[in-house]
Amino acid sequence: MDLSTQNITDILYKTFPQLAEKELIEEISQVGKIMHFNAGEVIMNYGSYVRLVPLVIEGSVRVLREDDTEGKEILLYYINAGDTCSMSFTCCMMDKKSMIRTEAEEDVVLIGIPVRYMDQWMTKYQSWKNFIMMTYDAKMLELIKTIDTIAFKQLDERLMEYLHARKAATGSYSILSTHQQIADDLNVSREAVSRLLKKLENSGMIELKRNRIDIL
Repeated sequence: MDLSTQNITDILYKTFPQLAEKELIEEISQVGKIMHFNAGEVIMNYGSYVRLVPLVIEGSVRVLREDDTEGKEILLYYINAGDTCSMSFTCCMMDKKSMIRTEAEEDVVLIGIPVRYMDQWMTKYQSWKNFIMMTYDAKMLELIKTIDTIAFKQLDERLMEYLHARKAATGSYSILSTHQQIADDLNVSREAVSRLLKKLENSGMIELKRNRIDIL
């Protein structure tokens, strides 16, 4: 997306229709920082201070959490165009270090909002307050779904939900990933993932290619 030839205000109206107040859109256009990230690039790492709140306008972002003892990671949820990261709100408002890592699932364009505007806009703009509260609610439901999946579902169900989540995030039926990367996201062994992927292929649900999985 070549933002130098487009009107940022128009992009915001299109991507974030819930932010309906003209003055708010104008402020975002004035103070927001346009940022580009390539697929696989880390956007925010563990232990860093959150200085900007992201408004994703293109692409999708993976949000991951690391185990405190073994250093293993698990995928929490995705942030897609028209969305933001609720877990960054608490960190920036309380000046806490990040407990998550975010990375670009595909090429990402976002607008970074300096944290000092977060609190101001909560009282100044009703649509911003509603947007923040709705984001909290949506991501909380996604976290509950992730916990339920880990606690109550078999690995083959978790794997298919994971593949469909990646399809929804990218809009593509082709998942570009190694078996090891999937195993890391699900916090399971690569052997288990490879075995189940082959089982799903034999059942006609997917087709395996080199570093690619096609959902049928």
